[in-house]
Amino acid sequence: MAVKKRPVSPRQKMINLMYVVLMAMLALNVSSDVLNGFSLVDKSLQTTTNNATQVNQGIYDDFEEQMKANPKKVKEWYDKAQQVRKMSDSLFNFAEELKELIVKRSDGEDGDVHDIKNREDLEAATSVMLAPGTGRGTALFKGINSYRDQIIKMVTDSAQRRIIASNLNTEVPKNVRSLGKNWQEYMFESMPTAAAVTLLTKLQSDVRYAEGEVLHGLAANIGVKDIRVNELNAYVIPNAQTIVQGGRFSAQILMAAVDTTNRPTIYIGGHKIESDRGIYETVCNKTGDFTLVGYIEMMNAQGELVRRDFEQKYSVVAPSATVSADLMNVLYAGYDNPMSVSVPGVPANKLQVSMTGGGLTPKGDGKFIARPTAVGGDAVITVAAHTEGRLQEMGKFSFRVRKLPDPTAFIAYADGQGGENHFKGGKLAKQVLMNVNALGAAVDDGLLNIPFRVQGFETVFYDNMGNAIPEVSNSAEFTARQKNMFRSLARGKRFFITRIRAIGPDGVERTLDGAMDVTVN
Repeated sequence: MAVKKRPVSPRQKMINLMYVVLMAMLALNVSSDVLNGFSLVDKSLQTTTNNATQVNQGIYDDFEEQMKANPKKVKEWYDKAQQVRKMSDSLFNFAEELKELIVKRSDGEDGDVHDIKNREDLEAATSVMLAPGTGRGTALFKGINSYRDQIIKMVTDSAQRRIIASNLNTEVPKNVRSLGKNWQEYMFESMPTAAAVTLLTKLQSDVRYAEGEVLHGLAANIGVKDIRVNELNAYVIPNAQTIVQGGRFSAQILMAAVDTTNRPTIYIGGHKIESDRGIYETVCNKTGDFTLVGYIEMMNAQGELVRRDFEQKYSVVAPSATVSADLMNVLYAGYDNPMSVSVPGVPANKLQVSMTGGGLTPKGDGKFIARPTAVGGDAVITVAAHTEGRLQEMGKFSFRVRKLPDPTAFIAYADGQGGENHFKGGKLAKQVLMNVNALGAAVDDGLLNIPFRVQGFETVFYDNMGNAIPEVSNSAEFTARQKNMFRSLARGKRFFITRIRAIGPDGVERTLDGAMDVTVN
């Protein structure tokens, strides 16, 4: 909008001075002939008011055109302009109504505001404005105050705010003898019709002046945030640079305007970044979801600092690879099988993993515990990921379900360094044998380490005649009779531990094949 601020013209200054002089002459009870001067002032004020009205209407017309061309950009200021028009017209029309009432009270129903006959009438203004119960002075007083308070809030220039506040002032001057009168009594009591009409015309002129000042500011605001540019570039901003097969590639394609002579200042986390091209880089040492938060500052064409906040979410994932051995895809029924699940490019907290044929418990960071229930079938693990605002299946993985292998029985004893050894057969020192209390069992093949509970076992000793002497224990501990037999064994004598019953974490009890051959050393 090509709208310029309007300085107060010399003509307007002269009119204001004439108004002050005539009011002073009236206060001094100058001859009624002086009232003719009010007609001159009133006509001059009307001319000024009409000119201001035309200028203001031109701004409203520009607003209408701008609104049609770019409603999104203009609507905020257009709505405020319409609010200003409504307030201004309301007070302006009220003042016009009061002028007509005063003139008709003075000259009769045919009275004409532009041709007042009884200009010196002192009763008309008093009756219209101050009559008990029907006087309009209080309504005018409140209307001026309300208009002034609202319109000043829309003016940013402090000097103009002071001018408008002064023009629409409703305080009784302290340096005159008001005899306790309020504002409406001070202004209209025993006031000649010509003077009262001129006062209201001046109010109308002040309203159009204040209206114009606000409109000029609103019109300027339409372009005040615009940034001058000298280069246009096309940019493609993808939502992600790594797309999973079956996913969607999404990108925002736009034309961006830049000013190569006035680069913006960029702040990340409150710290200014030193880059004249707007490039920000950081080393990502941790995995997870992060948000880049900051703001950009730049001077616009009016020299005002414009700030825009921004934020950008991104994810950091650990380098990962998935290796599958076709012959080893086995899960054990009734056992907590540890699992690791990962999808390259997707953080662990965006995965959804489910399993058929058993239960699957997440442990965090892509770790799970799979516990199949039925032996002989297949457990299927399905992996899905939340990407691009939707859940996408990444694959299904089948595992054969087997029973836990049988454990190996052992006798645990302490070594010389405070550790624990497992004796599984062969020669055993008698001193070690006398210190053991129980029999243990476990699957310990270097890949699995699964403890079992021994439920019972049998020891078989041989006398001098070669007769077998069995001794049964119904727990994992050696019985007193078995320990007494240990004491009677001489060096080189053998015995066997057989019929070992053990139960594993799957709850299945089994009798182990074979026997543990023990030779006393």
